[in-house]
Amino acid sequence: MRMRHSAAIAAAAITTLALAGCATDANEASPTTNGADQKNLTIAVFNGWDEGIAASELWKAVLEREGYDVTLQYADVAVVYEGLTTDDYDVVLDTWLPITHQDYMEEYGDELVDLGAWNTEAQLTIAVNEDAPITSLEELADNAGAFNNRLIGIEEGSGLNRITSEAVIPGYGLQNIDYLTSSTPAMLAELTAATEAGENVVVTLWRPHWAYDAFPIRDLEDPQGLLGEAEGIHSIGGASFEQNFPTLAGWLRDFEMSSELLYSLSNAMFNEYDGDDYAPIVEQWISENQEYVDSLTAG
Repeated sequence: MRMRHSAAIAAAAITTLALAGCATDANEASPTTNGADQKNLTIAVFNGWDEGIAASELWKAVLEREGYDVTLQYADVAVVYEGLTTDDYDVVLDTWLPITHQDYMEEYGDELVDLGAWNTEAQLTIAVNEDAPITSLEELADNAGAFNNRLIGIEEGSGLNRITSEAVIPGYGLQNIDYLTSSTPAMLAELTAATEAGENVVVTLWRPHWAYDAFPIRDLEDPQGLLGEAEGIHSIGGASFEQNFPTLAGWLRDFEMSSELLYSLSNAMFNEYDGDDYAPIVEQWISENQEYVDSLTAG
């Protein structure tokens, strides 16, 4: 298991700075008038959200076969939603509703288009190594020393961080534990190091995520339900998305991907593949799942 995509994320963050405040050439073009899609498409990808990276790489490969010119732009969550309202990005495939990204949709949603959920089994979690001495979040405060008094989080701007900070920590009396936020790659690096050293570790995580196949971990029970119920992963189009991409809008409305298929693709990309360019491994995965992939644009 490796964090190869972290380098791509870092490089893409630089691109995001240049992108902010200006529209892509594709989106500066006049809207389509004959019902045909524009061919230049920018998909926003949240930094560190691997299910979104996997889905975006899949659609990039699928759409390029259909004649589109697809660019993936990595950015932080807040930047993406604001950029969608100004057509800096055309679409993002990784919005969790109704909880995780609720604040962003309340702020920007009136200017965007919700194309529906493509996976309905998403769940925020807090996970520990499978042989950890506790099974519930209710036990974490009294056993914080077993985890070096640390809870490892992800990006500060993430919905998972907000819910952990505002609900889980006060709800389970974890104010005295060191809650460390940085990035998803940093969290995964901590998880890797603890696993290799045979040490206890507790991290904020989510399902579906390939880490559940790559590491010997399990979720802590959440008896108060503070992490929320299962959510849907939605595709959200930008201000002019339906006007500029009517055909693709229809395909994304029909898009569905089971957690099993998503795990399969994510594992192939992030665990089994030795490279930074995901195109070859995605093409290989497509060839092994051709019937499913063909169905994505059959409607």
